[in-house]
Amino acid sequence: MTHHHTYTITKDGQLLIKKMESDQVETVWDRHAAQQPQCGFCDLGLSCRICVMGPCRVDPFGEGPQQGVCGADADIIVARNLCRMIAAGAAAHSDHGRDLVEVLAAVAENKAPGYAITDTEKLNRVAAEYGIATDGKKPEAIAGELAYAMQEDFGTRKKELALTARAPEKRQQLWRKLNIMPRGIDRETSEAMHRTHMGVDNGWQSLLLHSLRNALSDGWGGSMIATEVSDILFGTPKPAPTKVNAGVLKADQVNVVVHGHNPVVSEMVMAACSEAEMTKLAEEKGAKGINLCGLCCTGNELLMRHGIPMAGNHLMTELIIATGAVDMMIVDYQCIMPALSKVAACYHTKMISTSDKARFPGMEHVEFHPDNAQKKAYDVVKAAIENFANRGEVYIPVEPLDAVGGFSVEAVVSALGGTPEPLLDAIKAGKIRGAAGIVGCNNPKIKHDYGHVTLTKRLIENDILVVDTGCAAVANAKAGFKVAEAIAHAGPGLKEVCGSLEIPPVLHFGSCVDNVRILVLAAALANELGTDISDLPLAGAAPEWYSEKAVSIGAYVVASGIYTILGPMPPIAGSMNVVELLTTGLQEVVGATFAVEPDPEKAAVLIRGHIENQRRNLGLDSAEV
Repeated sequence: MTHHHTYTITKDGQLLIKKMESDQVETVWDRHAAQQPQCGFCDLGLSCRICVMGPCRVDPFGEGPQQGVCGADADIIVARNLCRMIAAGAAAHSDHGRDLVEVLAAVAENKAPGYAITDTEKLNRVAAEYGIATDGKKPEAIAGELAYAMQEDFGTRKKELALTARAPEKRQQLWRKLNIMPRGIDRETSEAMHRTHMGVDNGWQSLLLHSLRNALSDGWGGSMIATEVSDILFGTPKPAPTKVNAGVLKADQVNVVVHGHNPVVSEMVMAACSEAEMTKLAEEKGAKGINLCGLCCTGNELLMRHGIPMAGNHLMTELIIATGAVDMMIVDYQCIMPALSKVAACYHTKMISTSDKARFPGMEHVEFHPDNAQKKAYDVVKAAIENFANRGEVYIPVEPLDAVGGFSVEAVVSALGGTPEPLLDAIKAGKIRGAAGIVGCNNPKIKHDYGHVTLTKRLIENDILVVDTGCAAVANAKAGFKVAEAIAHAGPGLKEVCGSLEIPPVLHFGSCVDNVRILVLAAALANELGTDISDLPLAGAAPEWYSEKAVSIGAYVVASGIYTILGPMPPIAGSMNVVELLTTGLQEVVGATFAVEPDPEKAAVLIRGHIENQRRNLGLDSAEV
């Protein structure tokens, strides 16, 4: 018998797991259990399949082989494997950015019906950072030049990516000195794959240093471009009310759920859902309307800009289908389990894949491109409405909770009166001890949402402001931390500051690529103080991470100077040299390190200790009365 409470802390999750068990439908937790015991060599990072002289493995106990066929030892194998994880994660985020740049280019050429430039002020501001003159030019002309300049960032002709200029000058100088300043976005990933080929880079330190450069090409390159272009095309987020959890589904409406990461698809689906003719069609089919909801990061994109309700995060994706209320799930790419179509086949949900680079077994493929996305969105929403009649029993186990999202850097600075100075003043005065970014995925190895919610609760009650993205942001919204009343959970100083600004103590910063908003805010605070990011009382955490993208994010956050705690252990424990470099040695190199702590209670103590230490080093508390 399944113990549902051991899998997730969320009420909707527990009830839906129980339902799926009685429906005899397999879940991600069942598949995780079936995999036990997972390969110990792979878990430690000591297996290598990079060439066909292998596969090889190194014995962690020293009794079996200590090197692969080629002679690679534990340090080399672990470093190569980690390097490839970061390369894949950086490639995924940066390809997302490329897709958005291609839409921007198509808008400039009037070849993307339905898409438009929504934030011309931001367009002009970002264009200026690329050295593009904007005076007297139409937005479309500026967009064309900006798209071209951003495409150059993906290539190999530059020595430095344009947006690295946003980092504090001290940080830029450090990257140059270490030779990890990112050049071309694609170049760094390509070089990582070259270096890790058999017979190329067998220096574990040089491999790991290049991994930092590869990750920086994501954080200060591909992901930053993705966020900025999304804002230009779809609007820069502003705080707006929304609803979260499985209760956002509606029994009497056509429920269309978007899942994945790319707003290029979800924005068009949203436009189609709000068309009067679609609502009329839904009513003709016996529904009271169309209800669009999000899952994972494409849901976060819509929540941030339009207040669209959020049904859940990564480990809720199967469970949401099990409600029997989802008439269609439309996916694009990243974090979409191939198992979803098997779950959907047990209910009535129609599954649609939309990306030319992401196909899934059992899903109908309707490919979206900038020139046809508007029409394709109409087609799939019509099919969702037609599917409403095929519903069986509907089980929506909870009522939705209120939340507020939309805290872009611009929105935060605006709430502070147009400058980050009031935030710095609150930190200097000790009312806010510091800030932590809690990010990343869910992982069936860790109780669903427990890591995110517990860590957040402990930090805010100790006057540490939390900003969050991705699955962590959804977890905290479902825990009730994303409304103004949540200051009841905060310590006295944070309660006072957030109360006066009328903001929650946990700020929803967006999707996973939007971690770059945290970098931009950190850089602004460092510049205001005339120092480097590594001097600030800041920390990062990924309490339930699982994906290669999360490794890239962690690496660019540390390389930017922010101490970062990972929940699950990455596959590096087979090399104590690699472990020591990442958890200790990097302090001397980039001014920050990783820590690994799966217990969020202990992680909170580590973060609090780090933040207080940073305050002491800055002399912030010596002036306190």
